[in-house]
Amino acid sequence: MVSSGFLPAATLLESLIHVSDEITKTDKASFVQIKNISKMTRRIRLLSSLFEEIQETHTPLPSSSVLCLTELASVLQRSKILMESCREGSLLWNLMQTEYIANQFYAAAKEMARALDILPLSLLNLTADTREQIELLHRQAKSVQLFIDQLEIQRRDEIVQLMAVTVNNERHRKNKGSVDFRRIRDMLSGTGLRSPMEFEEEISKLWGEAEKQAGTGGLIVVSNINNLISFVSLSKMAIFSEDENSKTHEDLKKRKLPTNTIHDHSFSHIPDDFRCPISLDLMNDPVIVASGHTYNRNSIAQWINTGHHTCPKSGQRLIHMALIPNYALRSVIQQWGQENNVPIVGSTSSNLEKTNTSKKRYIDHISATKAVADAVKLTAEFLVGKLATGSPDIQRQAAYELRLLAKTGMDNRRIIAEVGAIPFLLSLLGSHDSRIQENAVTALLNLSIYENNKILIMAAGALDNVVDVLLSGLTMEAKENAAAAIFSLSLIDDHKIIIGAHPRAITALVGLLGEGTRAGKRDAATALFNLAVFNVNRGKVITAGAIPLLIGLLTDDKAGITDDALAMLALLLGCSQGLEEIRKSRVLVSLLIDLLRFGSSKGKENSITLLLGLCKDGGEEVARKLLMNPRSIPSLQSLVTDGSLKARRKADALLRILNRCCS
Repeated sequence: MVSSGFLPAATLLESLIHVSDEITKTDKASFVQIKNISKMTRRIRLLSSLFEEIQETHTPLPSSSVLCLTELASVLQRSKILMESCREGSLLWNLMQTEYIANQFYAAAKEMARALDILPLSLLNLTADTREQIELLHRQAKSVQLFIDQLEIQRRDEIVQLMAVTVNNERHRKNKGSVDFRRIRDMLSGTGLRSPMEFEEEISKLWGEAEKQAGTGGLIVVSNINNLISFVSLSKMAIFSEDENSKTHEDLKKRKLPTNTIHDHSFSHIPDDFRCPISLDLMNDPVIVASGHTYNRNSIAQWINTGHHTCPKSGQRLIHMALIPNYALRSVIQQWGQENNVPIVGSTSSNLEKTNTSKKRYIDHISATKAVADAVKLTAEFLVGKLATGSPDIQRQAAYELRLLAKTGMDNRRIIAEVGAIPFLLSLLGSHDSRIQENAVTALLNLSIYENNKILIMAAGALDNVVDVLLSGLTMEAKENAAAAIFSLSLIDDHKIIIGAHPRAITALVGLLGEGTRAGKRDAATALFNLAVFNVNRGKVITAGAIPLLIGLLTDDKAGITDDALAMLALLLGCSQGLEEIRKSRVLVSLLIDLLRFGSSKGKENSITLLLGLCKDGGEEVARKLLMNPRSIPSLQSLVTDGSLKARRKADALLRILNRCCS
């Protein structure tokens, strides 16, 4: 009898398979710990085959097996977090911690070995191939050695050396020519930092790491991260300013705009961020408009006064004409002008230039970020006010602006929710104006990408309103985005249960699966798959009539979601109600045989999963259909030879079943 402290075996296996798939099927590469990540991924891929084969046996597990699987679940979850940190975290901070991260991979491998020590392979109904693979994995994990990539150590040491020279020169106002920025560019390029956007992302990640370490890492760690931030910021300005400014001069010539502010060699190195997007001149009075973009006051005022009501850079309509001073950027420009002997024409800061000589010489990224956040907050508060009290025309425009503002940046999504936008957007979902409804549901979808907003949206009672739009939205785009919003909200496990228990949610998604556009069908299939990960929701998906629609989508070239439909069918096959419903189809077997030959790699895996499941436990009729089809055996033999590891194993198992039927 298994202790009540463990998860039920079926749930545990599903969780293990789900986490294994997330780890092994990620496409994003890492620039650090490449070998350790590759080895761990290979180990988990072998374990995934074990989990799937145990799941397919449908036999009770010994308590020691459940204990082993529970331990492996912990190892997999920690490995997933570790790999995500390597792929998504700060590249340079990960490089600084090379030995520490390598030790974590080593510890995870050793824990995997200890978990496999108690796995009773002899008591499990496994194929010989799987048993051999797991025994080999066990031996390898027990003998694993700590691996620290010496190339990463060398690269880290070189970056530390270059950082020390660069930051020291900058702080003590030494000659910048003594710093080899070409070498720095080549070194940082090798770590994955190649474009200005990638440098900005790295700076943002380093600030996030500094905030995280402030409470636990101590002053020395935070100081080291701050040095990295200074190094990356200075390198970005030095590496990209020359290329960007040569491009700017070409633009000035083409557009025949005045270049009277550029009358000295030092002006040719004006950072692009300091130029007004309209005049391309150095800004002396930067202001922020409603879209969040910054311009020089004279240029944008002239633009607005000549009758324009859109942002010149983005084309967005400006819903208010207030010009908000960008004090942080103005301060940075003044400091830059002072350091480079560039007069800021029309600036009121002549006195400040005399008193600020002891300020730091690199851009104050925190101040700039705070200024942007303050501008976003001011804009969001203004827009929410218009949602609450404006006419339908103003509400329509305000919802559209919030939709755009929430489209990019996690900080934007957080700020919009904090100023109270969610309840007002929910109230607009029932609008009889199709554009208002569409903008409101899309804004909620964009906001839901931020994790904490998923909780806030559900807590505000959004589900009823979103399902109403999904069922009877005024436009197809509104319905599609409602389905996408349900998928986004369901990424939190507790929400899967709540959404699945809603009397109309799954039925509405199945309806869109049958009647939606290509994008709508894909959104519906994705949301249904995510909900059906929980056993309790599978019966509801089947009862709502999803299986005939999914089988029909296998031949719908216009829909283009064959792989999604196959994955969903393979998932529903795991419950008795799904197996019974799928067996009713008269066309599925022949379709699956064709997909074994012409489908994608993932499609072939799911096709063989379906055929194997249909042939087990009383599936003699399906087996006879396969034997009667001249294309089935060659297709299966081809998979055994050339398919993926999972496809080869399942094709081999199916061939053995067919062989028994013939004997």
